[in-house]
Amino acid sequence: MPPPTTIGVVGGGAWGTALALHAARAGHTVKLFVREPEVAASVNDPAVRENTTFLKGFKLPAAVSATTDLGEAVRGASVVLLVVPTPFLAATAAALAPLVDPASTTLVSCTKGILNDTLETPAGILSRVLPEAVRPRLAYLSGPSFAAEVAAGAPTVVTIAAEDEAVARGVQEALSTPTFRCYRTTDVVGVELGGALKNVLAIACGISDGLGFGANGRAALITRGLGEMTRVAAALGAHPLTMAGLAGMGDLVLTCTGDLSRNRTVGLRVGRGEKVADVVG
Repeated sequence: MPPPTTIGVVGGGAWGTALALHAARAGHTVKLFVREPEVAASVNDPAVRENTTFLKGFKLPAAVSATTDLGEAVRGASVVLLVVPTPFLAATAAALAPLVDPASTTLVSCTKGILNDTLETPAGILSRVLPEAVRPRLAYLSGPSFAAEVAAGAPTVVTIAAEDEAVARGVQEALSTPTFRCYRTTDVVGVELGGALKNVLAIACGISDGLGFGANGRAALITRGLGEMTRVAAALGAHPLTMAGLAGMGDLVLTCTGDLSRNRTVGLRVGRGEKVADVVG
């Protein structure tokens, strides 16, 4: 394991907080950027030490501190984890760009999805928004990982993707622990599409389960859905085998079967007769 360093986490939701907790367990000093002053207060309060708004029930060690100042969160960080929803990624990355040293800081996108208006993945958004000097040190984290289980220290395996394998290796070494194993790849396109396309199938599996179609129907959706994901990804330049790995099949199985899956839960409730607007509300 490399020597401890400072890691910045931009995004104080459940996933960002879980990754901050994990990074602290890996021996790093962690600065967590949050937008809500009350979240920062609850994290920094020695009597609380929790993100009581988004990830209640998980104590954060003293190595994690929260701030509402983006510059403070990333100052001196060798690795910055970007953990913000896809619709807000462009604005956040643009604000972040002048605050990091492109020669020494690796930016890791931990965001999954496809932007509705432009159909860009996070890699497309970051390539458009960030200055050219920052782009060579971009990496992407994806794979089967529920925030609550990572926070609890449950065994988890993810993929780190970067066009430069040395960049992926650096992130892999910084974040890997006995209970959080990171694999690496240079197939950024495949890893990102795996993390986005599986959500559609998770909703479909939820609907199938809600309608009472059983395990046979769920297995059919997962298997044939993986075939469709592979064809789409390959057409867009991904390596087909990436869809058979953690970022593809792994994340697909987790999201389609796990009780903590939000997408499956939406489908399950719709399949049982609820209206989409009511479920989302």
